[in-house]
Amino acid sequence: MRLIPVAALFLILLIGCERYETSEDERLDMNSFTREWTGPYGGVPNFTDLNLDDLKSALIMGMDQTRSEIYEIANQSEKPTFENTILALEETGRLLDRVFSYYGVLSSNLSTPEFRTIQESMAPKISQFYAEINHDNKIFERIEYLFTSKELLALDKEQERLLTLKYKNLVRNGAALSDSLKRRYQKINIRLSELHTKFSNNVLSEEENYFVIIDSSNLSGLPQSLISAYSQAAEALGYEKKYLIANTRSSVEPFLKFSAERNLRKKVWMNYYNRGDNGDRFDNNDIIKEILRLRHERSKLLGYKNYAEWRLEDRMAGHPDNALNLLKSVWPFAVSKINDEVKEMQKIASKEKKSIKIKPWDYRYYAEKVRQKKYDLSSDEVKNYLQMENLINAMFFVANELFDFKFIEIKDNSVPLFHSDVRVWEVKSISSDEHVGLWYLDPFARKGKRSGAWATTYRSYSDFLGETSVLSSNNSNFVKSGEGQQKTLISWDDATTFFHEFGHALHSLSSNVNYPGLGGGVRDYTEFQSQLLERWLLSDRVISKFLVHHETEEVIPNALVSKIRDASKFNQGFATGEYLASAIVDLEYHTSNLNDISPDEFERTILSSYGMPEEIVMRHRSTHFGHIFSGEGYSAGYYGYIWADVLTSDAAEYFQSSKNGLFNAELSEKLVKFLFEPRNSIDPMEAYRKFRGKDPDIKALMRDRGFL
Repeated sequence: MRLIPVAALFLILLIGCERYETSEDERLDMNSFTREWTGPYGGVPNFTDLNLDDLKSALIMGMDQTRSEIYEIANQSEKPTFENTILALEETGRLLDRVFSYYGVLSSNLSTPEFRTIQESMAPKISQFYAEINHDNKIFERIEYLFTSKELLALDKEQERLLTLKYKNLVRNGAALSDSLKRRYQKINIRLSELHTKFSNNVLSEEENYFVIIDSSNLSGLPQSLISAYSQAAEALGYEKKYLIANTRSSVEPFLKFSAERNLRKKVWMNYYNRGDNGDRFDNNDIIKEILRLRHERSKLLGYKNYAEWRLEDRMAGHPDNALNLLKSVWPFAVSKINDEVKEMQKIASKEKKSIKIKPWDYRYYAEKVRQKKYDLSSDEVKNYLQMENLINAMFFVANELFDFKFIEIKDNSVPLFHSDVRVWEVKSISSDEHVGLWYLDPFARKGKRSGAWATTYRSYSDFLGETSVLSSNNSNFVKSGEGQQKTLISWDDATTFFHEFGHALHSLSSNVNYPGLGGGVRDYTEFQSQLLERWLLSDRVISKFLVHHETEEVIPNALVSKIRDASKFNQGFATGEYLASAIVDLEYHTSNLNDISPDEFERTILSSYGMPEEIVMRHRSTHFGHIFSGEGYSAGYYGYIWADVLTSDAAEYFQSSKNGLFNAELSEKLVKFLFEPRNSIDPMEAYRKFRGKDPDIKALMRDRGFL
């Protein structure tokens, strides 16, 4: 054996250390989730180069870096100033934001069992991280000092709002609690994060595992376009010469509307309605119980009477009584309308089969028959004029006219996409030709993608950070056209939702705020912008340009348009009632002191006390009510849709009473300036008054829905 001199051995070791030592920048670049966004348009996410094995370490690196950035601000020796504290905080967390953009796509659009395992393991760590940040005493002391001295700081209105929101957010999240209470608060949040994730993944699992397979003998009443789509869905899972009704809204609702097979309607409805309530390993009942207990306990720690009181403090509603009073004021009108609708449906059902009494799985089927009889309007006939591609162009047209935006599809592969279904457009100002951002679209349903429709933003506008290229995304679950069909046709409801979600995208793309902290929204206000945009789908100019037959290319006949408009208030009892039922149960859950409850029993008890008609059910049953139990974004806040609809109806009347109606140039300018550009930089009610010149009128909503 040859001996190596000590000096030489030391040199070898040193060289070895140098060889394998990597800098922080190198470590970030080696991870597929943490790399800087490069390429055109201010940098874009590299969705095509993700390695799931990197995700955990990316989240940890992102949290570590953010923690280090914040602790540096907290521990500086200089006296707190707006610049060295508030503005410094606005610059933190940029790496983590990038990682979370990918995380959201993996969670909502590309979920796999492997990802869900990572998600469940990381959820408590993420919760703990945010608790540590929110509960850092030194940071809170600096912000509290500035908040109590804000009148002396010579801040402008936007800066003052930013400071106020930061201070109040910290207080609302436990920063002023004692150390012992902070520890309990953190434990609650960690456990809630685990429960929210488990709830969401359970619902997705039940959507994937519970589907209905039928054969050619069970197709009675279904239009050919739907038959083709169901056939394609079956073939994708290896079922030859069969038809698959997936357990998602876009697949279930048209089946319930058209299928003449009552027993099958019931089976499909039961599958969908009972998601998360099947007594299997994906059952959500116990999860709901624990979530409610922990939310109530945490609210009491913070000094609030109940969870809803805490949640609504920084919303437009301000207090749960205000939200609940709105729901109660509309409820009797909805019930009365439901009773009228059921009478009409029962007449038709009784003629067909005397023994039938309308049940929830019958409502859509017989409502469609009433629609056809009363208005001579077939949903399937309307669908022939609703080509997805034309609707995309219709939304672009509205954006052209109202927002000065033009959309140019990018087809040169310069922007990475996370799935072959996804498309992307550059958004530019028409008048200046300046770049605004990108708009991504993921339109079709598939395994691993959550149901419904939603909007998200990968990068928001911030003048302060120099991030002015907005990356916005819309996501739908349309059923792909069947074999031999090149054009995807969608229902009127799906078309309306398409416009709705595009409204969220336009809200992001229009943003004109200085600071990232003001780029968010108030939950019962942000639905307003999207709901308002739905109104342009039925505008004359959109109809005449974009609603053309998928085969003949003929414009939708005026007579059919008149029927659609006449029928716009049709079935509003059902639509309003099923929504209100969910919103009421949500608020009742979160204003009650619940130690141990059965969600099924609670639903029945509450809705019975409100006189819930037996022919309808909640739009979202508790066990799959992701809005309120898969996170806290809409918890105690599902009422926000109708709160926003009060604003929507009032604003729509304002447009419609003006010259040129929905395309009034002066009102469009005010719309963008006061309702879309400011985001959360001014108080929402103040913004609405600047646009409308007065407070919104609830009677506009009642007129809209045919209740007055």
